[in-house]
Amino acid sequence: MNQHSRFNLPLCMAVEEDIFEHVDQTVFDYLPEIKGKKAIFVTEKFLNDTYPDTVSGICQDFGGAEVFLVTGADFDSASALAKRILIENITIVIGFGGGRVLDTAKYAAFISKAVYICLPTTLSNDSLASPFSVLGTEGTNRKTLPCKIPTAVIVDTSMILKAPVSQTYSGIGDTIGKYTAVYDWALSAKATGTRVDDFAYSIAQMCYDSVAHCDEKSVTNKGFIKTLSRALVMGGLAMEIAGSSRPCSGSEHLFAHAIEEYYPDIKISHGLAVALGAVGAANFQGRDDLNLIDICKKYGLDLNPASYGIDKDTFCDIWNRAAGTRPDRVTILNDTDLNKDWLCDIYDRMQG
Repeated sequence: MNQHSRFNLPLCMAVEEDIFEHVDQTVFDYLPEIKGKKAIFVTEKFLNDTYPDTVSGICQDFGGAEVFLVTGADFDSASALAKRILIENITIVIGFGGGRVLDTAKYAAFISKAVYICLPTTLSNDSLASPFSVLGTEGTNRKTLPCKIPTAVIVDTSMILKAPVSQTYSGIGDTIGKYTAVYDWALSAKATGTRVDDFAYSIAQMCYDSVAHCDEKSVTNKGFIKTLSRALVMGGLAMEIAGSSRPCSGSEHLFAHAIEEYYPDIKISHGLAVALGAVGAANFQGRDDLNLIDICKKYGLDLNPASYGIDKDTFCDIWNRAAGTRPDRVTILNDTDLNKDWLCDIYDRMQG
């Protein structure tokens, strides 16, 4: 069996304006066998209260689906939801929300072997279509758990444009990070004697290119929202094909993980932390970091660490702790002398 016969693809991928008004028709065109089956609608209280008509409309379209409100995006909650899906003979899980909701719904659907329909309300990162769920375990600890990519991914551009612009910035940042991630993947393969999956590599590179070279660099433009949606979904597919997160996660993600682990009080989204990390990682890789900074500026992303309360000493410490967040992951950090002068110089460049 060749490697590419082992991965799953979504049966349905649609990006349209106001498509949430007819999710059922879109899905049943691809999956007629689930028509009339029992469904559960997974979201959170804020979204349930903010979009009551959308929620009730979709629930009605799926035969009066019950609403399940996610309170904690942790392993126990996802497992409890999976148990309910199995006991109540539910066939369809509909996730409506951002990362926390979608990761919970995706993992519960995976455990219970239900059909999973992903309806993102934001485009904050590429986890919406990835074969992984990040869930809380003990205390503030989180674990990345393997699962299955969605059966259907449906993006309503009107809904995305209602989301806070900071979440779209986060999605751009996560996509920009693929610039350094694919480089680290190739570096790791060489160092460990493994191979890079050329198809997954090309898709991840294409995700970056589609956003970096998009003619319309406006986060309120519907055409751009379609481009970003596809880039994030394709990032998920690249991970599915590779069988790991390597096409989308390198030293720039280790920087983001170090913030989450050691500086939880720093208020920065995952995607923006990745974008900050990509600038440093590009430097270590001997590549053009000014181009990355320029692209981010054109979209309106703020890459000044000080804007997030990260001073020079903290910035240096985050980078020095980064490799330790995933000691099994080979990146450019394994071969880089992170001396303070160099890190301070990078910090100054990012403030410009």
